[in-house]
Amino acid sequence: MSGLAAAAIAFVQRYQQQSVGLLLYQSVLDTPISQAWLNLLDALCREDSAECLVAYGVWFRALAAQQQTWQSHLLEQILRAENPFSHQVQQRPVQELPTALLEAAQSDLRCLQTMYTCQSSQLSQWVQTVCQVPDAPIVWYLEDEPPADVSFMTLPDWSAGLVELATYYQQRGTGLIGQYRVFRWQGSGLVGVPHPDPVQLSELAAYDQPRQQLIQNTEFLLQSSAALHVLLYGSRGSGKSSLVKALVNAYGDRGLRLIQVDKTEMVHLPAIVERVRHRPQKFIIFVDDLSFEDNDDAFKALKVVLEGNVTARAQNVVVYATSNRRHLVREYFADRPRPKDQDDIQAWDTLQEKLSFSDRFGLTLTFEAPDQKTYLAIVRHLATIAQLAIDDETLERRALQWATRHNGRSGRTARQFIDFLTAELSDAMSHA
Repeated sequence: MSGLAAAAIAFVQRYQQQSVGLLLYQSVLDTPISQAWLNLLDALCREDSAECLVAYGVWFRALAAQQQTWQSHLLEQILRAENPFSHQVQQRPVQELPTALLEAAQSDLRCLQTMYTCQSSQLSQWVQTVCQVPDAPIVWYLEDEPPADVSFMTLPDWSAGLVELATYYQQRGTGLIGQYRVFRWQGSGLVGVPHPDPVQLSELAAYDQPRQQLIQNTEFLLQSSAALHVLLYGSRGSGKSSLVKALVNAYGDRGLRLIQVDKTEMVHLPAIVERVRHRPQKFIIFVDDLSFEDNDDAFKALKVVLEGNVTARAQNVVVYATSNRRHLVREYFADRPRPKDQDDIQAWDTLQEKLSFSDRFGLTLTFEAPDQKTYLAIVRHLATIAQLAIDDETLERRALQWATRHNGRSGRTARQFIDFLTAELSDAMSHA
């Protein structure tokens, strides 16, 4: 077997030395792609023919599965990295961080820049040399890989781009918060939603006043002013949930994030707030279709978040809840005290606490069921966005017929009608 040239061995060993010398960014090498790369380097160093071919294949498959090059993967991991530097720089300016922390970050960036220079084509040639195969293994590459949106990588010395990297962390966040804009709380942690509802504010018609009030309150949140918790109350299908989800699509670039919490997970609300309290991003905790039963633990958890306890309120978090009921705690006739009952001296106070729970939200927005005029205005608005080739008279006549046969007048009914009409007209065009 022909040995790998000394110069090539020196390159491989240098990559290995840089990888073990990381002080803060070790997580960059914890991914399947990075581990496959390290295993390939190890096989090359030992000049093991069989291991080299196997290791190269594993690395190639890992890159192909993620549709990334080694360079783009390394950059992505740097930008998502969770470490003391990326965390602290989101809370304080770079100049206020400990000097040792800054020096460690700069040292790691130099190491990572060296690893970034490792070319897939060169690794393929080294594998061919070690294994003495007639053709070098196929090189993985992408024709149209999007360019990275960070400036530090274009510098001759990455360590000089510490401020640029810090700015990226401050604007985008790190870890899951930097990767996603919408989350669910499941069990004991955040789970990113890779394909959130794409609804846009421009798609929502009618309810101009409550929509503008919610947008204004969200602007207060983004400006670090005193934003209020909001209850969106009203008829089903009026677009309450769509409005909340549209906010993150409109303001995600400004650091807005949305965490949807199901009824069964609401007992974790205080923990969720503490999880994101020190992040520079702003968070909407979204509770859809909110209501409570008697002696519900979720009632107590939400009360803590809305009213606070001994812990200061998190200024970067608000609760936006939707409900079809004005009184969020279900009331039974049996709950109403009778004068002869002596079991609960403060029974009326207990009842009033339940019925007035919605008052704990700083802002309550009402979405009334649309009348015919409003319903048709929503239909026309959606038809314009969909660019439907249909005259207004026919559109309105069919929209009213649809509402009569399907769930009555509402924004949801209008959306369903437009979706059906779009498919119908498209099918007619295809058969014309």
